[in-house]
Amino acid sequence: MRALDGKVAFITGAARGQGRAEAVRLASDGASIIAVDICDQIASVPYPLATPDDLALTVKLVEDTGARIVAQQADVRDQAALQSALQAGVDELGRLDIVVANAGIAPMQSGPEGWQDVIDVNLTGVYHTAEVAIPTLVEQGDGGSIVLTSSVVGLVGMGSDDPGAIGYVAAKHGIVGLMRLYANLLAPHSIRVNSIHPAGVDTPMINNEATRQWLGSIAEKSPQDMGNALPVQVLQPEDIANAVAWLVSDEARYITGVALPVDAGSVNKR
Repeated sequence: MRALDGKVAFITGAARGQGRAEAVRLASDGASIIAVDICDQIASVPYPLATPDDLALTVKLVEDTGARIVAQQADVRDQAALQSALQAGVDELGRLDIVVANAGIAPMQSGPEGWQDVIDVNLTGVYHTAEVAIPTLVEQGDGGSIVLTSSVVGLVGMGSDDPGAIGYVAAKHGIVGLMRLYANLLAPHSIRVNSIHPAGVDTPMINNEATRQWLGSIAEKSPQDMGNALPVQVLQPEDIANAVAWLVSDEARYITGVALPVDAGSVNKR
């Protein structure tokens, strides 16, 4: 028997990157998947966001593991649309056990519109994801696990003075507050809530010309060291997916309220 046989996982930002890796890993562990992604562009984001074709590939990769998947296009900023997408998955797959609030953007060098968009997606979108899922988890009465995706910059103050970058750091710090409060609120229902804090991961959000230029500008403007302690420049999406798979499994059944860095020692180096 696999670790997640019979479980259903709801994952946002699942069309590519960390979200896709998490969907495939949890499916490989036996879970059915409810996959959601906006599959559209946000004006302040200077790199291409996921497409319907990306989401279709996630569907194929999950199905290749033998797992079931329900995929929907929805914007985490729209709570009603997110609720509808989740309900479609629960209607087809029968239940909900795991929530991975992964959707996020990085409009680092954007102006005031970048601040608002990144707060709306990376913080309010995480709140919406939890809020649409919690009633089902509570009603089922079987407990559950929620993982909120933050960042190393949700634990330390690194970045630039661009509004988009400031908003990114603020949103990722805000996720820690959401996690700690939800962990306490949901503990009586045996629902665990944790946050995960990756260093730079080799995904389209990081591995693009705009983000590389931003990182280069930080190196030129200030002595901030954005590197990791271990001799690795970037992590792979599967590294984050592996940590998520552990957090949502029974092997971590008494772990809640924890901000877990998966960062090659980046936070400890600060």
